[in-house]
Amino acid sequence: MRHFVALLFLPISVPATAQIGPTVVEARSAGQVGERFDGYLGFAVPPSPGLRQQVNAINIKRRSLYSSLASQRGVAPGDGGIAAGCTLLARVAIGEAYQLGDNKWYRRSAGQSAPQPDYCRP
Repeated sequence: MRHFVALLFLPISVPATAQIGPTVVEARSAGQVGERFDGYLGFAVPPSPGLRQQVNAINIKRRSLYSSLASQRGVAPGDGGIAAGCTLLARVAIGEAYQLGDNKWYRRSAGQSAPQPDYCRP
């Protein structure tokens, strides 16, 4: 799986903050919203209705992107999301929340390297 994920989106850059508004940026900084291993944003704590709506809109855009890219490469959209998750998890800043495949939420602390599942490493 490791080599598959590495090659799936090698030349593709996943926009992390370009699609995220200020409310979501603040929620990420506060550890309320974080990157998930599957390439989508998730909620580390129960969100307000407005925040839920904004995150859902971002995830719909991401799903469309992953589906399009996966179709071009002849793979399942879920595999595209997993591959994108490797890139997005590598961008998690100190204090931000993230979720790996165990479905537990973590916060990146100072001195901790960016979270990466084993299959993301070359």
